[in-house]
Amino acid sequence: MSIPDNIRIIRERIGQAAERSGRRVDDVLFVVVTKNRPVEAITKVLSTGVRDIGENRVQEFLPKYYIIGDKATWHLVGNLQRNKVAKVVGRIALIHSVDSLKLAEEIGKRATGKEIKQKILLEVNVSGEKRKGGFSPGDLERCIDRIMSIEGISVEGLMTMAPLVEDAEEIRPVFRALARFRDKLRGMGYDMPHLSMGMTNDFEVAVEEGATIVRIGTAVFKA
Repeated sequence: MSIPDNIRIIRERIGQAAERSGRRVDDVLFVVVTKNRPVEAITKVLSTGVRDIGENRVQEFLPKYYIIGDKATWHLVGNLQRNKVAKVVGRIALIHSVDSLKLAEEIGKRATGKEIKQKILLEVNVSGEKRKGGFSPGDLERCIDRIMSIEGISVEGLMTMAPLVEDAEEIRPVFRALARFRDKLRGMGYDMPHLSMGMTNDFEVAVEEGATIVRIGTAVFKA
């Protein structure tokens, strides 16, 4: 299978899952994750009409950005250290993995210095895994007022990393919990349009549970 074939099949699967949840394929943003993939692979993805490209590491993103530039809409889906914030603000369209108040403040400071608003998602560890990053729901509730007041950022929604399991049905409760937590924050008056959840092994379940953004890499590049 070629990259265009794989992308077409993934789109069809996203559309079918969206339909099962009463939505349309266009309601779900398909981000192709290109971790460890060369520029040539990204160019093939872009040739299919997909523009949203996700990178995990700043040090891998920057060389690709200098070559491809704004031909892609870039997403940072991996961990971001505060000392690397200045390198991505204004270049990344959406930072998915903001996992602390201090990181949000640093992003806001850098964005304000550039007179822009940086779009971010807040990473929430709804599964409670100790190895996973992100706010606990309780911690985020306690500091959400402060985060939302930070100048220079626009909080677009929530993101989570689900546990890796064989059967995606096992983690349906994780995706459902993130959606319910987002609804709770909305009830408190915070607009949270996006839920970034779901990867190659579980994106259909994530879409059924309300994902508006899925992050898929392996399924795009498999032979």
